[in-house]
Amino acid sequence: MIKENGLLPSGSLTSKGELGIQHYDPQELFAKGTHVLFAVPGAFTPTCSEKHLPGYVSLAQEFAEQGVQSINCLSVNDAFVMKAWGDQLGIGDEVRLLSDGNGEYSQTLGLANDTGAFGGIRSKRYAMVIVDGIVEHLFVEDEKQFEVSAARYVLDVLKSEQ
Repeated sequence: MIKENGLLPSGSLTSKGELGIQHYDPQELFAKGTHVLFAVPGAFTPTCSEKHLPGYVSLAQEFAEQGVQSINCLSVNDAFVMKAWGDQLGIGDEVRLLSDGNGEYSQTLGLANDTGAFGGIRSKRYAMVIVDGIVEHLFVEDEKQFEVSAARYVLDVLKSEQ
């Protein structure tokens, strides 16, 4: 599993935007500056839709005040599902929705979870703070938990360092 103080690995993620499908290498995307990447087990799922993603949207300005240049949500869903999810929740530009369509990047990070017949390969629920391509903080939830990857928790950690 990726560890704190480790270099974020290269990979392939996508998003659906105004210009169609965009491709991102996380290592390049997060190479400079401070970024938050959090992952959810699935778009349109209850905790993800009602708490996890909306928490980051509502606190986006406070993250920016702490020097965070981008907030990014990753899920093992395709880019079209992620776009529809963002549209339904009306998140705008506060959070970039990134698709790890086949779960390969989540597996590279060691943060994949095989849910079997329920949903196959998914991402574990986590959040990380990335500074200049290095994972400065990593918050991985225990199974069926939602605490340490919540926006408020991550923001409070950043504020405590000021």
